[in-house]
Parts: sequence; structure tokens; C-alpha cells
Amino acid sequence: MRSGSGGGGLGGPRGARWVRAAALAVLGGGALTGPAVAQPQAAATLDVEVEVVARGLEHPWAVAFLPGGRWLVTERAGRLRVVAPDGQVGPPVEGLPPIQAGGQGGLLDVITDRDHAQNRTVHFCYTEPGLTPDGRPGNSTAWASARLSEDLRRLEDVQVRFSQRPKWAGSLHFGCRLVHAPDGLVYLALGERFQRASDAQTLDNHHGKVVRLRADGTVPPDNPFVGRPGALPEIWSLGHRNPQGATWGADGRLWITEHGPQGGDEVNRPTAGANHGWPVVTHGERYGGGPIGSGAFSAPGMAPPWHQWTPSIAPSGLVWVQGDRYPGWRGSLLVGALKARRLVRLVPDGDRPPREQVLLARLDRRIRDVRQAPDGWLFVLTDERDGQLLRLRPVPAPPVSLPGSGGTP
Repeated sequence: MRSGSGGGGLGGPRGARWVRAAALAVLGGGALTGPAVAQPQAAATLDVEVEVVARGLEHPWAVAFLPGGRWLVTERAGRLRVVAPDGQVGPPVEGLPPIQAGGQGGLLDVITDRDHAQNRTVHFCYTEPGLTPDGRPGNSTAWASARLSEDLRRLEDVQVRFSQRPKWAGSLHFGCRLVHAPDGLVYLALGERFQRASDAQTLDNHHGKVVRLRADGTVPPDNPFVGRPGALPEIWSLGHRNPQGATWGADGRLWITEHGPQGGDEVNRPTAGANHGWPVVTHGERYGGGPIGSGAFSAPGMAPPWHQWTPSIAPSGLVWVQGDRYPGWRGSLLVGALKARRLVRLVPDGDRPPREQVLLARLDRRIRDVRQAPDGWLFVLTDERDGQLLRLRPVPAPPVSLPGSGGTP
């Protein structure tokens, strides 16, 4: 769960629209490799009612929770907005640093500091313009922190804490999810910039890496590659492609989602020094067909995904469900899906592949982010020109069968 306070009650804005979006319990996703090892099991599930909290958000990317039942929402085009308890979307917050919006880049993730109630600090990541090593115009993912003014209209004391190196002239695979861990350290999941896929396997750059830093941007001395010649000390794990979701799990670990190429979308648990394989091993293939890297699904010394989807669903936001607002959901993961236009609940099943429950499929919207507020309510963002902030309200439903995914974890 992301830190912060508030999140609002269930009353909702005036004129809120409620949509009954039945939870479809299906499995599958197509031809996953490997034998089916999880047998169908009966499990309690829920329907959900969808409350439209706010409309008119242009390709919103992330939502964070502010005191007083307000929300802080990023728009990829480079705007930060405060949504009031009645659903009114405020004017753009002033004071953002220069942002290069275009393609998959722009203003991306936002979270509130763990001590936001005292320091009013927010953290956000974005596409930072600059020069490539050979002097051409380029960009990279950056993380900044700032103090949100008391009137919620501007950012003050903006500090760039981290800039991905090197910059590259491209508009793809910025990654960019932030997690402020309970110990105060910050994890930032970074894409490999697409054309620079091989960089994900080397330690002299930040492409395709998860980095781990203190909240002031300095490097913890126990990072796995501190002191190694030629390695950037910020790196926590490597071999990532394009992370699009991240959360701190109830198990005390970092979890992320990643886009695969054509197939091979992943849920991973990055640990210190782990190599997650891209682009040497993957369950995906080249666009149009053909093997990538070794053509293998695994290799010695490379961490396999906890879960993978083939065909791709384009996983995005990720959260561990906690508390009892949603009976039967505690300890499961929710994953937004862009291409598949749904929300997916993953139910851990020991050493077997997780069971899946498909939600919001009838809503038919690209789900960019999913977060749980401190008061326990779940919120999602739809990635559209007229994007919406939605709140999910649980509705009991009869038990259904949740088949095993049939995939190799």
C-alpha cells in the first residue's frame, strides 16, 4: 500500500456514476508454456461497483492520497492535479521541473512521502530532457521530490534526486514506478529504453534496472554493487525490460510488473543483485515472431518471473490488497492491464502458479494504475484522453471456480 493519509470516504462526488462491473472468474490468457499444475479450486469472490470519482483527466498515470479526502493525480502530458473530495479536478499544480512529454514519456509516477503529514513532501518521476553522451538532444527517467504548498497550488523546494544515465534520444520504455519502503529507502524501477535492450545486462548504466536510494538521493552503503569497478552504485537489480507497476508486498519485499515484448509479461520480486534475464531469456518473442536472446525461458544465474502472461496483457499498476474492505482479497495482488483492458487479481497458491480472477472486463478501459488508500478503499485510473479516477466498492457474490493459470512461474 502506498503511504499517505486520507483517501476519502465512500460518499463520493455529487452526481457520481455507479457501474456494476461483474467480476469474471476466468483463467487463462492463452497458450502459456508448461504443464497445468494448479487444479481448479472453489474460492470466494466479489463483484464490484465502480464509482466514477473524477472525469476529464488526460491520460492519467498515477494517483496518490492526500489528507482531507483529496487525491493527487499525474497526467502524462506533464500536469499534476489535485482532485477534491467532490470530484472536482483542480488546475495544474505549478512548479514542476522541465518535462519532455511524448511517446511513452512525460509526468509519470507520484507517491506521498511516508512522513507527508509532517513534511508535505511528494515524490514523482518524469521524463527529463538533456543531452546524450555525444551531445544530441535526449532524455531519461528522473526522480524528484518537492513540498506541496499548503494551498495545494504549487510545488516548493523541488529537488532532483536521481537522473537515469545515460540519456538517450528515444520515446519508449521509461519504466518509472516509485516505492518508499518501510525502512525509508526508495526504489525506482527503470525501463531499458527499447533500443538499448542489451544495456539491461551491464552495470555501467541505469537502463533496465531497479535502483535503491535514500530519500535524499544518496546511495545506501549496502547496495549490492557498491565498490565494484565499473558498476553504478545505485543499482539494486538488473535484467528488466519496461517496469510499469511496483509495490511493497505484505511479505516485506519489492514486487514489480514488467511489459514483455510479444508475450512474456512478468511479475517479478527483485532482490539485491538479482538478474532477471532480459534480453537473454524471456517467455516472449520478437514482434512479428522469432526468438529473443538465447530463445530459452530460463538460464542459470537468472531469476525466473514469479508469474508471466503469454499472450501479453500489458500489466501496469500493482498493489497488494490489505485489510478487510474486500472480503477474501487480503494477501492477493491486483494488476492493471492496458492491452487486455481489465483488472486482474492474482491469488498466491504456494509454490504453484497463482490463480487469476479477471475484474472490470465489461468496463472495457485501459487500466493504468491501481492503489489502495490508507482507509482501505481501492482506486484505479483509466488511461484515456478523458481518463477517470474510479473507486471500487465490494459486492458479495457466490463462490466460483478460479482455475490455475497453467503457466510456468
